[in-house]
Amino acid sequence: MIKPCTEKDFRDMHNIINDAARRYKGVIPADRWKEPYMPMDELLHEIRDGVIFWGYYSPKLVGVMGIQDKGDVTLIRHAYVATAEQGKGIGGELIELLKASNDKPMLIGTWKAATMAVKFYEKHGFTEVDEETKNLLLRKYWNIPERQVATSTVLADETWRNLEK
Repeated sequence: MIKPCTEKDFRDMHNIINDAARRYKGVIPADRWKEPYMPMDELLHEIRDGVIFWGYYSPKLVGVMGIQDKGDVTLIRHAYVATAEQGKGIGGELIELLKASNDKPMLIGTWKAATMAVKFYEKHGFTEVDEETKNLLLRKYWNIPERQVATSTVLADETWRNLEK
């Protein structure tokens, strides 16, 4: 079952994010890796900044994906599935539900070197934007350091691509 996460899910969300993010260790630039990958105060900040997390419950919470309204676009943020549950279609169900419930162009930012994440998003209809557009989008819609801008990519959905034509 997929439903919005609640305050009572906070600790489980934190655990899932940090469990699944271990796949990034040794993949993303070493200077961007930290332990834990997302501290609790950072997760709380993301929620306060408008990221709404949806969860996949089977029956307990095993996957999360955030969505953030940025006015003219919607961002997919912090998509993670517990390591023991990966490969079962959970992330796909989450992203498809978020896509279906959204009527704005959607963008996703992720690490350029995280090819597994990029391939996942491409499988679900997103395509990478060019380098110049990526830099503009990351600076406009995300609040990340320049080093992260340089080492990230942005993928856009069909609605966004159609607007760019």
